[in-house]
Amino acid sequence: MNDQRLETIIGGLLRTGVVLAAAIVALGGLLYLFRFHAAPVNFHTFAVGGADIRTVPGILLSAAHFNSTGLMQFGLVLLILTPVARVALAVVGFALEKDHLYTVVSLIVLVILAFSLIRAA
Repeated sequence: MNDQRLETIIGGLLRTGVVLAAAIVALGGLLYLFRFHAAPVNFHTFAVGGADIRTVPGILLSAAHFNSTGLMQFGLVLLILTPVARVALAVVGFALEKDHLYTVVSLIVLVILAFSLIRAA
């Protein structure tokens, strides 16, 4: 694998991740508008109905049941994970190229990203 091939694959991954995330968020938004278009709006309180969508398993379960808010949140989680997947792919690509310096640097970045995402949850 050469640098040009790795850049092409990473570009495709980023493009696919962003388009897929946007499509899932749009689908959730359309479902939300379809289901709750006539619901009264109360801006004094914030309430989320349905499953517990404050955790990743709750978001996945809610999205699997086509809950509109769960789908929108799943799309956002996918959007957040897209650059993380890019760094993971870079680690693999640099390792296949036997570029040890960039493999180690990318691995350090991946560990920092993973730690910050796990710590934030």
